[in-house]
Amino acid sequence: IVSRSPGMEKIFAMIRKVATTDVSVLVAGKSGTGKELVARAIHQHSNRRGKPIVIINCGAIPENLLESELFGHEKGSFTGADSQRRGKIEFANEGTLFLDEIGDLSASLQVKLLRFLQEHQIERIGGRKTIPVDVRVIAATNRDLKQDVAQGRFREDLFYRLGVVTLSLPALKDRREDLLLLARTFLQRILLQYQKNPRTLARDAEMAIEAYDWPGNVRELENRVKRAVIMGEGKQITAADLELESPAALDHPLPLRAIREQTEKAYITKILEQHRWNISQAALKLGISRPTLHDLVKKYQISRTS
Repeated sequence: IVSRSPGMEKIFAMIRKVATTDVSVLVAGKSGTGKELVARAIHQHSNRRGKPIVIINCGAIPENLLESELFGHEKGSFTGADSQRRGKIEFANEGTLFLDEIGDLSASLQVKLLRFLQEHQIERIGGRKTIPVDVRVIAATNRDLKQDVAQGRFREDLFYRLGVVTLSLPALKDRREDLLLLARTFLQRILLQYQKNPRTLARDAEMAIEAYDWPGNVRELENRVKRAVIMGEGKQITAADLELESPAALDHPLPLRAIREQTEKAYITKILEQHRWNISQAALKLGISRPTLHDLVKKYQISRTS
């Protein structure tokens, strides 16, 4: 996980703390924010790192097949069950089970999963024997599970059982410090993967990356860089290669001083909002004195939006 943003630094600290325990973890965040990477990081820093991490996407498998995928089945338990089959939970024994998109789980499977989490044992479909399983569970969702609980779509007891610790991943648009760091990291990895000649990001590409809101988060950034490497030509990746609009500032250049002032105003505003307009904390973060910060707020006419 590549980052230098304050929001992700908090996530890193939580990963280090929770990894040394066996508690269930719920990773919340929009699609493409890196929930699976977080699950893998927790597993790799845990005492279970030498054992398997088994991943299953609860939203990608039809409901009538998901129960068998999770719990396994005995021969003859249903049409097509021509042999005994272990489920993902058994395969994850002594390791980690990562349940992605847990919010898509049906009501009946929520009950079975809750029972497994409580009793640490399962029964295969069509079986009568209970099978003890030692598994650490990490779940992920891009939904608001609290709202789903309130509306009766998700069991409250399962929600609290899964989310002993909850890690909420920030959207990429809230990790502006990471945009170019990630883009350059992806570029080097992808160039190596496809054995391409060295290339760099053109200035218009960097400005376009910083100006874009990235609704698809980190996954979208990686995919755009990959497409640019494959389809682009020349020694530099341009905004056009990324299929991003070139910022208007390139077409109507501003004096350097104006650009600096715009950047400074935007950054000061962001830091003030992050610290809820606590002038002392914001000044400390900016590395300036409180009177200097007051002067800059007055100079740029920065005001609270709420």
